[in-house]
Amino acid sequence: MTLGKATVALSACLCIGAAYAAPDSRDTEVKLAKSLEAIQNNRLDLAMNEVDSLLRSNPNFKLAQLVKGDLLMARAGKLNDIGGGAKASRDKIDDLRDEARVRLQRVLSQPDSKLIPRMLWQLDDTQRYALVVDTSRSTLFVYQNVNGEPRYVTDFYITIGKLGTDKVSEGDQRTPIGVYFVRAELPKKGLADLYGNGAYPISYPNEWDKRNNRTGSGIWLHGTPSNTYSRPPRASNGCVVLANSDLDKLAPYLQVGITPVVITRQIDWRDEQSEKDRDALMQSLDQWRKDWASLNTPTYLKHYARNFDNGEMDYAAWAKQKQAVNSGKSWIKVALSNISVFSYPEQPNMAVVEFEQDYDSSNLSNRMKKRQYWIKQGNRWQILYEGAAG
Repeated sequence: MTLGKATVALSACLCIGAAYAAPDSRDTEVKLAKSLEAIQNNRLDLAMNEVDSLLRSNPNFKLAQLVKGDLLMARAGKLNDIGGGAKASRDKIDDLRDEARVRLQRVLSQPDSKLIPRMLWQLDDTQRYALVVDTSRSTLFVYQNVNGEPRYVTDFYITIGKLGTDKVSEGDQRTPIGVYFVRAELPKKGLADLYGNGAYPISYPNEWDKRNNRTGSGIWLHGTPSNTYSRPPRASNGCVVLANSDLDKLAPYLQVGITPVVITRQIDWRDEQSEKDRDALMQSLDQWRKDWASLNTPTYLKHYARNFDNGEMDYAAWAKQKQAVNSGKSWIKVALSNISVFSYPEQPNMAVVEFEQDYDSSNLSNRMKKRQYWIKQGNRWQILYEGAAG
């Protein structure tokens, strides 16, 4: 007796193979894949062993519970469709099928760990790790900073908003796309059970979101309720949700106010063109610094796009202020350090740059952390936004 044509079709369409190469963080997906492969091969006892192993480790894993229920019904000859043994709504069954599909894809289509996400152009010395969320894979990737270059460490299954990505407004149940940073750590003790073992708010809306009139707040990385192992791929109100055990594993990689969280629909990988774009941007950044220090204000202002806006001043007001300020100085020195650069998701000609700025002049000295958004218009990189970071 098999689990019916629907179950076999599910396994077959996902091309389950006989061998699985996966890191330890994917044990759940590997056991699930082995179970469904055994079902496809009509080896129900082996499938039950794999499912029981899953449930011993994660007793609240609803997808494993569904598969076990199907196996028990199949033994009794009473099952004609996957999920037919469950007393649940069709929507919930469909959600669990979607989770099965995504988790199997994570096992079977793991990207080459040597590939570097295009978005991570440069990490500064303080950023020990960077996170990249690929919503199409329902996966959060962790990269370590090795001399400014990202190196793959691990990844986790995640849940995103019920209605997908491209958050626009408060309550739209979508997950934002963009470059964000971990803003705080909220311990389990002060949270509702919905958030599981803790939460890490991220900096949505960022400056680009605000410029595009995107509203809302409260986008967090957080865990699952105590009676739930994991949630379907699209089940949150916009947050990025991990199993509690995975959130606990992720926590040591997070630095409040420092760790970048890049959320994209699909990861693009570095190639020769992206390397050229990064190098050109770094040259433009250094030339901006030199031109500012030269007190040649017209040349300095050429680094700013005509559609520049920092939320308080447009290009005309910014230019007028800089001309007035520079006219009262006899010399300027500018040094930049701890530079990080992120190519913006879905905006291949835009990048977010952060750095420590050490400014010294004939009548003023200060040090600040600054954030700029640069845009490539034609073949020239120019500043679209500039302000204090954080």
